[in-house]
Amino acid sequence: MPGGVTVNTDDIDQRKRGHVEDARGGLGQTAKHARRPEPHVIVVFGGNGDLSKRKLLPALFHLENEGLLPEDYRIIGNSRSEFSNEQFDQFAKDSIEDFSRCSVGGSHWDRFAERLTYVSHEFKEGNTDPLGTAIREANKDLGGDAKHLFYLSVPPPAFPIITKGLGDAGLNVDAKIVYEKPFGTDLPSFGELSSTVHRYFDEDQVFRIDHFLGKEAVQNILALRFANGMFEPVWNRQFIDHVEIDVPETLGVEQRASFYENTGALRDMLVTHLFQVLSFVAMEPPYAMLPKALADETAKVFESIRPLGVDEVVRGQYRGYRDEEGIDPESTTETYVAACVHIDNWRWSDVPFLLRTGKRLKDSHQTVTLAFKEPPRQMFREDESVWFSRDHLTFRLGEEAGVAITFLAKKPGPEIELGPAKMDFHYDTSEFGSELMSAYEHLIHDALLGERTLFTRGDGVERTWEVVQEVLENPPPLHSYPQGSWGPRAADELIAPRHWHVSREDEHRNNHK
Repeated sequence: MPGGVTVNTDDIDQRKRGHVEDARGGLGQTAKHARRPEPHVIVVFGGNGDLSKRKLLPALFHLENEGLLPEDYRIIGNSRSEFSNEQFDQFAKDSIEDFSRCSVGGSHWDRFAERLTYVSHEFKEGNTDPLGTAIREANKDLGGDAKHLFYLSVPPPAFPIITKGLGDAGLNVDAKIVYEKPFGTDLPSFGELSSTVHRYFDEDQVFRIDHFLGKEAVQNILALRFANGMFEPVWNRQFIDHVEIDVPETLGVEQRASFYENTGALRDMLVTHLFQVLSFVAMEPPYAMLPKALADETAKVFESIRPLGVDEVVRGQYRGYRDEEGIDPESTTETYVAACVHIDNWRWSDVPFLLRTGKRLKDSHQTVTLAFKEPPRQMFREDESVWFSRDHLTFRLGEEAGVAITFLAKKPGPEIELGPAKMDFHYDTSEFGSELMSAYEHLIHDALLGERTLFTRGDGVERTWEVVQEVLENPPPLHSYPQGSWGPRAADELIAPRHWHVSREDEHRNNHK
């Protein structure tokens, strides 16, 4: 939240989660008012995979450091790969050293490592004994009444196989199950997967994770809107010209080639992360920050989105993608997608939401930008540096999280001449005194508690597939673009006469070096 905003987050957390002292003594500010989960057996399917390495194991260890895991727990990694317990310990240690801000060693690591086990086994219906036995033994070690959390860090085609296996083994009773995105690959597959899941799990047991919703800066969109009287009155079509949600990446597909080739940017990013962020920007005020209230309002946003037409989407593929290992030499998978989305309701009628994401682009950003309508400025003399400018409110969602307001101000001097100015809030220099939790830390902790506020609901996910179904059935042409660029020019034409905010700022900086 911007400096000067008075929001007593400690009071909010204390009322919401209750206050407990850290058994270790000396919890950090992050965990001081957080409730510890009950004893759990945590099973990570795909336990030696890329997501487990980069995100899940480092997040779990940081939660251990902060006293946010249960007083006692077990973590069981599972995959088909042959891995011993000792190898899994080393895998976890290497993962934490490479991807965590915590140092490995001491009592925290000892406590964490002794609770790690690994089961090499293809878990599926009719063949569940090795892992099922390990889970029951772990539960017995915890007193016999521990909760179960199943995290499916596996490719989407494995979701129904593992779900059926859990049901077949009787492990679905009073358990929680976390599904990574995408939940389905189109509308029919969503329906089939949802039917399978609900055959074995009630909706309140299901946690569909979208890690963008766990980002502090995404949640700050709600805080900025609904806790400050200066913003909500202008958060509508009368004052906002357009909204841009922009997630360009410099990285390629890296070790995810097989997954990405079968998924593409539209399924991997647009219908998941970008639509979920859009719902936070566009929703009406919920009556409370409670799971049902928040999900009801985001569902209303999705219902109001006009289904995308083929002419409202641009697909691109970076040059060299087809030469990468694991990629079809004649691949038509998009590594870039841009869309012009319209929300047909009273607040947002005629305000375009411009969404863009892609691989191997010029720079990496995760931003939401609200561009305000311009007043007539004929009374002012404008410097050439104003040619690209507009009043903007920008949320930075990435590592340098924060909020910036860009506006025009008088330049020093005898003449009344305008120039661009900015007010900027950075989380890492704020005076809140709390260390940022990563998105996965936040969401794993919430799942352990059974707190569903920041997880997606089935009807909302189903509607997002409905919105893109026409584009999936009749995809627009695939445009080639050079690596290190801002993507295909067709994306600029899609939103004309408007401009992509990040690209335009970059162009302006280069022109004035």
